[in-house]
Amino acid sequence: MGFAYKITDQQAVHFITCTVAQWVDVFTRTEYADIVIDSIKFCQNKKGLYVYGWVIMSNHLHMICSSPEGIGLSDTLRDFKKFTSTAVVMAIEKNKRESRKSWLMWLLKQKDDILFWQPGNHPEEIRTREFFQQKLDYIHNNPVRAGWVDKAEDYRYSSARDFYGINGLIELTHFE
Repeated sequence: MGFAYKITDQQAVHFITCTVAQWVDVFTRTEYADIVIDSIKFCQNKKGLYVYGWVIMSNHLHMICSSPEGIGLSDTLRDFKKFTSTAVVMAIEKNKRESRKSWLMWLLKQKDDILFWQPGNHPEEIRTREFFQQKLDYIHNNPVRAGWVDKAEDYRYSSARDFYGINGLIELTHFE
């Protein structure tokens, strides 16, 4: 199946969106969002992923990111999504306090196949400082638009904190 949006330059900076299947609100539980955070950190440390901005919403992740020379961004995102799919579904299965467990498993797992992320990443290559700033503002204001916080820097699962001098959860790369 082809997608209208593709990563053609594997080292270019891209705005990407990873969406949970059926737009299910999985990341309302911090333990599942923390799996995504840890996985991004792993990709930074082991695969050289550069992260310029990010936000985890209840059912999707936005990130501005790139990969170093010789490492394809598509491959890194594929591995990230494969790992997080399995890890989050396993965490749901093992979570004794998960009130939505049966429903989530029905939606996200079919026999032995995990259907956690929707296909594709909707990548948009960032070529200008203006487009970068537009996407970064969009990312940081997502929780404000959702009504979860009054100020972008108050949302824990976002890089907005870093831009306001508060240590965030993920180390950022400066956009040139």
